[in-house]
Amino acid sequence: MRTLIVDDDFTSRLLLRRLLAPFGECDAAVNGWEALEAFKCAHVGKRPYDLICLDIMMPGLSGHEVLKEIRKFETKHHIDEKDQAKVIVTTVLSDREHIMAAARGNCQAYLVKPIDKEMLLEKLQTLGLLAESGNDGTEGRKDTG
Repeated sequence: MRTLIVDDDFTSRLLLRRLLAPFGECDAAVNGWEALEAFKCAHVGKRPYDLICLDIMMPGLSGHEVLKEIRKFETKHHIDEKDQAKVIVTTVLSDREHIMAAARGNCQAYLVKPIDKEMLLEKLQTLGLLAESGNDGTEGRKDTG
């Protein structure tokens, strides 16, 4: 599983990397512009991200705007829905307005910080990114061969 973690907060990026690294490669972006560049470069390099963990509140380009641009890119390049990146919004915002905006943007899950490891693993399993949610990262790797 290839993951892009997008968050302007260092501690949040570090936590998500520690939780997700046992399941595959993790890259990080500190803002929306960097996230879009990484996303596009991954597609050009024929190594797209399976998962994007996306914060909403970031300077410059918000997570909502990043999600909109990601989906626009996927549509423009005729990327089949099953092959599109799974996006989990990871944010401190728990109000209905932001949750609904993320859903309209076609995110697959919405987790409120602080991120609960079991909840995250459950979402990954539900999204088909993990076969089963092993707590130590030794189980549950998606079979890619």
